[in-house]
Amino acid sequence: MSLEKILAISGKPGLYELKAQTRTGFVAESLADGKRLTVNMRNNVSVLSEIAIYTTTEEVPLKDIFKNIQEKENGGQAINHKESKAKLESYFGEVLPNYDEERVYPSDIKKVIQWYNILQNKGITDFSVDQEVKSEEEE
Repeated sequence: MSLEKILAISGKPGLYELKAQTRTGFVAESLADGKRLTVNMRNNVSVLSEIAIYTTTEEVPLKDIFKNIQEKENGGQAINHKESKAKLESYFGEVLPNYDEERVYPSDIKKVIQWYNILQNKGITDFSVDQEVKSEEEE
C-alpha cells in the first residue's frame, strides 16, 4: 500500500486508509483498530504522500523522511513519540539534519515519528521513490 491511500484527519488520532469515495466525502478505516468512519468534505484531511517538511533549503517529502528513519533504525521502530522535546528534536536532527527549526514545531516532529511507528506496525514499509513512480504510471 502506498502513502497515497494513507490519510491524516484533523481532530482524529492516528492514520486512516482511504477505502471508498462517497457522494459527500469518503470512507476511511483506522490503521490502529480497523474501525471505519465516514469523513465529509468539511474535515481537514491530508494525504501522507502530499506532506513535506521544511528544511533550510527546500521541502522534503514525508516518504523521504520515513525512509531516513527506516535506514537509521535498520527497518525497526523509531523512538517513542512521547519522549521529551529535546530528545525528539535531537533524534529528528539525526534523521533530517537541516530541518528548519523555526518552521518545524515539536508537535510536527511528534506526528512524523508517531506516523512512522504506526505504518511500521502495520507492515507498510515501502517508502521508496520507485514505488510511487510505478503507481503514477499505472494511473
